Amino acid sequence: MTDGVGRPRVVLGVSGGVAAYKAALLLRLLTESGHSVRVVPTAAALAFVGAPTWAALSGEPVTTSVWDDVHEVPHVRLGQSADLVVVAPATADLLAKAAHGLADDLLTNTLLTARCPVLLAPAMHTEMWEHAATRANVSTLRARGVVVLDPDSGRLTGADTGPGRLPEPERIFDAATRLLARGAARGSWQDLAGRYVVVSAGGTREPLDPVRFLGNRSSGRQGVALAAAAVARGARVTLVAASLEVPPPAGADVVRVGSAIELRSAVLAAAADADAVVMAAAVADFRPAELAEHKIKKSDGDDSAPVVRLVRNPDILRELVAARGPGQVVVGFAAETGDDEGDVLHHATAKLRRKGCDLLVVNDVSAGKVFGHDTTEVTLLSATGDVTPVPAGTKSAVADAVWDAVLKLLP
Repeated sequence: MTDGVGRPRVVLGVSGGVAAYKAALLLRLLTESGHSVRVVPTAAALAFVGAPTWAALSGEPVTTSVWDDVHEVPHVRLGQSADLVVVAPATADLLAKAAHGLADDLLTNTLLTARCPVLLAPAMHTEMWEHAATRANVSTLRARGVVVLDPDSGRLTGADTGPGRLPEPERIFDAATRLLARGAARGSWQDLAGRYVVVSAGGTREPLDPVRFLGNRSSGRQGVALAAAAVARGARVTLVAASLEVPPPAGADVVRVGSAIELRSAVLAAAADADAVVMAAAVADFRPAELAEHKIKKSDGDDSAPVVRLVRNPDILRELVAARGPGQVVVGFAAETGDDEGDVLHHATAKLRRKGCDLLVVNDVSAGKVFGHDTTEVTLLSATGDVTPVPAGTKSAVADAVWDAVLKLLP
């Protein structure tokens, strides 16, 4: 559906939070990329950013009332004709109204009549975001197919800091355009609805003594992005989380682990009835053979160092492949560098054959690339020999590319 000149129609809802000014930046991103945008602010939002600003930036009339232009039935038509509804910021009050089907203004009426993807970008104080009522409302909305982003963590109003900050406009825009593309391509943005998936994320830590461990540089960002994308696409998600530098997404069942042995137990238990298992965690290949009961100390005047004997950790990916049930899709990750024996794809192809998984996501981590960054570039290798490069982009975009590939393999 378009506006008559080929432009996708987007309704941008703005609720009453101080972060409303950032929605103006999102509006500019949407209009400059060729979308027709109708802004629908709440009455409270207009206390932060006035109607003339929205009208000037969108080129469309702005109203909050169901009584304006009644002959056009705006409280029904806006939702019916939209290709996407985005609300940014979505306050705790807006989330509660949307979850309970309340409709006391034009924006909440539009949400009830929308039959297109709906994207909500929350912004509120940390205590409000973490309140049980808000979490329940978010879970309810996600269960209905509404895509609710997790807020960023950072400076809020006043001196407060924590999770609840509106995601940056570029992140909301990225999510909006991906939703539009999925809806246009397949007619459904909830293409994982009814599926159960397991994702592992983060780096394992292998204890050496009570205060030290052997670890790796994984931040867990890609695994968390995979879990968040699966939740947004309607799946029931278990995230087995080792060490993470980012918070896990709301809407996923999170199982916290530390070592590779703990991760193995958790993944195998969760994967028993999963449709797909994605092993994005950076699992240590080795662990100390002995765990010192007390902190290993150095002696003054003694320059010698203790020798740490290592033993191999279990190969969790191969165990998953061996134990998988009919139709289950198993996805592995390979962080590779080239060497004298071959390039990154040479080593990755050999790993795919050894492991026996259905799909391998290959990262070139030469010179410190990928780890801890918000963007990445991968290649997907399938057991049938397909090689699919995924261009550089956000880890959320890569996550969607992985799930697109998984969907093609699911029965």
